[in-house]
Amino acid sequence: MPAGSSGRPRFLASVTSAPEALTALAAGAEIIDAKNPAEGALGALPHEIVRAIVEAVGHAVPVSATIGDLPAIPDLLCDAATAMAATGVDLVKIGFFDDGDANASIAALGRLDVGQARLVGLLFADRDPDLVAAMADAGFAGVMLDTATKDGRALPDVMTTAEIAHLVDAGRALGLFVGLAGALRLEHIPSIAALTPDVMGFRGALCSGNQREGSIEEGAVRAVARELSATSTPACMVRHAILEATP
Repeated sequence: MPAGSSGRPRFLASVTSAPEALTALAAGAEIIDAKNPAEGALGALPHEIVRAIVEAVGHAVPVSATIGDLPAIPDLLCDAATAMAATGVDLVKIGFFDDGDANASIAALGRLDVGQARLVGLLFADRDPDLVAAMADAGFAGVMLDTATKDGRALPDVMTTAEIAHLVDAGRALGLFVGLAGALRLEHIPSIAALTPDVMGFRGALCSGNQREGSIEEGAVRAVARELSATSTPACMVRHAILEATP
């Protein structure tokens, strides 16, 4: 899932229902992500709701879905990924938390038959994100960086600009698309987009009062889409300037 032809990151909007998906799509979202923010960092929606989202979007844009905040137990993650892939989503997003065996789970997921779906690994800036090479070796399509603890801190609050840029470079060098998320707000878009991720993901910024468990508001989605569109100019020089200015 490369960046758009403009060279800017693609806009991923996390939604909880088919109506929210249609609102986000109409307001400029380029990837619809099915997720239940009331159930944790990567809370999963019921499969019937994900199927309804897939049907509502109708292949207009890719649809992704998370499988839940699950421990890294190979059989557990493989079963959850298989079931979510069966809903018809294009991308199945799998987070790796502290418990279990992440490397064994990634290897097992790489051997899994999920049909037309592709696997995306979720790493957490406030945990240990050093699993990119294992995901590439297992044939994952991409990696996304997020925050596991939803306490109001955004990605730039828990990871330095240089560290984020290093992960973007590492993932891309291994052939993965790279996404950045984690309580990102409008004011974060210019500096994060300048690090040239392929995707930027949002939930709270799309809801009233930046509350991730609230309902998506069309105006908020349009505001994020406009800000992302404004980053379409080549970002390499901006990226260099940001990294040079970062301690």
